[in-house]
Amino acid sequence: MEGGISKPDKTEFTECWRTSWKTPYIMRLALSAGIGGLLFGYDTGVISGALLYIREDFKSVDRQTWLQETIVSMAVAGAIIGAAVGGWMNDKYGRKKSILLADLMFFCGAIVMCAAPTPWMIIIGRVLVGLGVGMASMTAPLYISEASPARIRGALVSTNGLLITGGQFLAYLINLAFTKAPGTWRWMVGIAGVPALVQFILMLSLPESPRWLYRNDKVKEARAILEKIYPPNEVEEEIKALQSSIEAEKAEEGSIGDGFFSKLKSAWGNVVVRRGLYAGITVQVAQQFVGINTVMYYSPTIVQLAGYASNKTALALSLITSGLNAVGSIVSMFFVDRFGRRKLMIISMFGIIICLVTLSVMFHETSVHAPPVSNLESLHFGRNSTCSSFLQAPDVSSWNCMSCLKASSDCAFCANGDNKYHPGACLAITDAIQGSCRQERRTWYTQGCPTKFGIFAVLLLGLYIISYSPGMGTVPWIVNSEIYPLRYRGVGGGIAAVSNWVSNMIVSETFLTLTEALGSSGTFLLFAAFSFLGLVAIFFLVPETKGLQFEEVEKMLEKGFKPNICCCNKPAEEDESKV
Repeated sequence: MEGGISKPDKTEFTECWRTSWKTPYIMRLALSAGIGGLLFGYDTGVISGALLYIREDFKSVDRQTWLQETIVSMAVAGAIIGAAVGGWMNDKYGRKKSILLADLMFFCGAIVMCAAPTPWMIIIGRVLVGLGVGMASMTAPLYISEASPARIRGALVSTNGLLITGGQFLAYLINLAFTKAPGTWRWMVGIAGVPALVQFILMLSLPESPRWLYRNDKVKEARAILEKIYPPNEVEEEIKALQSSIEAEKAEEGSIGDGFFSKLKSAWGNVVVRRGLYAGITVQVAQQFVGINTVMYYSPTIVQLAGYASNKTALALSLITSGLNAVGSIVSMFFVDRFGRRKLMIISMFGIIICLVTLSVMFHETSVHAPPVSNLESLHFGRNSTCSSFLQAPDVSSWNCMSCLKASSDCAFCANGDNKYHPGACLAITDAIQGSCRQERRTWYTQGCPTKFGIFAVLLLGLYIISYSPGMGTVPWIVNSEIYPLRYRGVGGGIAAVSNWVSNMIVSETFLTLTEALGSSGTFLLFAAFSFLGLVAIFFLVPETKGLQFEEVEKMLEKGFKPNICCCNKPAEEDESKV
């Protein structure tokens, strides 16, 4: 039970399969807890598609960008609180009870959202779901790591990460499946209650973490569980390792205090931990400010900005991004120990910057070459149907589809009936006018405009995910598991995780507002600028931890990290020889 969460390799996955086949109880523990990761992924991914239909049901949401952003980001706000409460609950009441409470939050949140009569009820449901996400994000991998044999711990914990990305992919599939069902978005958000209920029932029959039991002086119960996990000849050895680890942990806590603020003060006063926090927080903030959750939370909306007006088409194309994200997490397992953490992140950032700049250019071209607005086409539906901003404009000769959509939240573009790239109409947004447009077999645009560049934008989103997922998608969490001394790993990792969630909320809460203020092109260019700053910060602040023992990382940070151009750590001997 000692050593925390290790990183798996191919040999460990083979051993995991063999061990689980011989002792199915181990896989039962891991998969039952891993449903928390599936729920985490599903509830963070499902809103991207559900939002399209929530906008259709609630006109206030469709017309107020801040309300859309709030519906999306309140789950992140809840997750920040959930992670903080979950940390306290894990220590006070145990891992099992924390998972059960997270399931209750998931289930209640799903029911509240499913039955919501107003947007504010959806927001309350999102907060409840967020509380569950925050608790599950830290409790599920902790339970798996503490209830797994040491030799396959990394492989089993990695299944939680796979289930998170798998849950996001499942969310897109479920969204697509319910596009024609009555209630659409209510089914999408409500179905999350099913796996939460399943996990709750499964966890009732499973034990508490043996490490937590032993730490709380329930030695007999801890031994009984270890006897189910380990072969008889290994049980005593694990008991001794567990005893030694917990005694060392208690001694360290005694030296720095039990309170959060005393730990925080002690951590910041330690130069090694402070330098570790510079690196850990840098990679977590950079992970979010490259704009990844604008893609994961708003992927169908971005596809619509690229010219695909149909909700169903937008959801179908969004499967590409979520699928590639899941594949990327698998690829990372095979390359992170081969290429190293620092090098993989830097390569990933270069790819991200190139994709974001190219996306910016693509959306700029889409805006410039948008179909013109025709006065004749607009008046074809009647003067009362025409957008008031268009009627009141002093000169509309230069107006195109994008000018119409940007003029007011009450304006939409009805494409030309003969060819959607020909001049179309700028109309007011009402159900009746939308119906009139579609009755003539025209396409109704409220987010983006008809463009021949749309498929290239979708492909670039795919390349962006390919660049992000194996590097910046997974490596920041690995770095934060290695960069802090053992006695400060909890507080260091907690601070870095909170910085990740806060950055996530900032990005998700401002994306649609930025697209309105700067346009899609300007927004992606802004994220490219943030990514460049992140790349510079990673180069100067984040050392390579590949293949280093925790003691070696501590010594490296104590001396101070000096980057060089080949992305490797500068050897200490070389530094000393130049003095």
